[in-house]
Amino acid sequence: MSHSALAYRAHEDDDRKVSSKFEQITVESPEAGEVLVKVAYSSVNYKDALATTGAGRIIRGFPRIAGIDLAGTVVESADDRYAAGDEVVLTGYSHGESLDGGYTQLAKVGAEYLVPLPEGLSLLEAMSIGTAGFTAALSVHRLQQIGVSPESGTILVTGATGGVGSVAIDILSKLGYQVAAFTGKIEQSDYLKSLGASEIVNRHELELGTRPLEKGLWGGAIDTVGDETLGWLTRTVNPWGAIASCGLAGGIKLNTTVMPFIIRGVSLLGIDSVLCPMEIRQQIWQRIATDLKPVHLDEITSVVPFDQLPDQFGQFLDGSIKGRIVVKIGD
Repeated sequence: MSHSALAYRAHEDDDRKVSSKFEQITVESPEAGEVLVKVAYSSVNYKDALATTGAGRIIRGFPRIAGIDLAGTVVESADDRYAAGDEVVLTGYSHGESLDGGYTQLAKVGAEYLVPLPEGLSLLEAMSIGTAGFTAALSVHRLQQIGVSPESGTILVTGATGGVGSVAIDILSKLGYQVAAFTGKIEQSDYLKSLGASEIVNRHELELGTRPLEKGLWGGAIDTVGDETLGWLTRTVNPWGAIASCGLAGGIKLNTTVMPFIIRGVSLLGIDSVLCPMEIRQQIWQRIATDLKPVHLDEITSVVPFDQLPDQFGQFLDGSIKGRIVVKIGD
């Protein structure tokens, strides 16, 4: 059976220029191992802005339905794991990149990529969290696994006003950590403090230093920036602290030495939300619905209708974004 749906698709012309637009598409009923989902919500992430505008070479294969997240209800299933009426969440696994993503009224996806919506979360809350919030929760989980506790000292969160940063501050504060927010948007200090930050670090006034080891300042960190900021963090985290590295907004290079790792025992934890194994993914979503559930989602999240999606990407590219943007696609 064929279904018609409105989708936001990216195209590439002969000069490799990317453009995106709304268009009606035809979606066939699922085949073995596939599930057809009526999408209720998606969200906007930095990667979505890069992909749909062509500012980054994110998409592989055109045309491509963009959007790396979705939450919705199963309409048809050709897989025993799901039945019509089940509520599901999808993040990562290269959707919106090499596989069609969530900016569509109907999404046909592989059942192996879906997570059942955990009890304690609504579809809207799931997308208020989305890839950014999942990344934040995974970062907190990894820090806890390695032994970083509230007694370890203040946790620094970089890119604090963004989606990952906002959710990370919220979760850490809820768990009893002292949190410092690293930002260049000092005008957003009240917002960051409302999420639980007890200290604001102005990146424009920061002296990064040049020594292999600087004064220890942080019990741990969640870094969305990379480049010089991440290098500085390796030199300023306390002995036996850890850094969860989950972003590259400032660049991809890392300039440091082995000294923090062999003298202070600092750990650098790589956070990959795209290909996170399903067993761990489901564990993190269960924690997001319980002990890691943010308490300030309403303050963090803005909800926009589907037709206003294209208007959202600019604030990601110019760095003015605050919190999370959810796209309401279905009823």
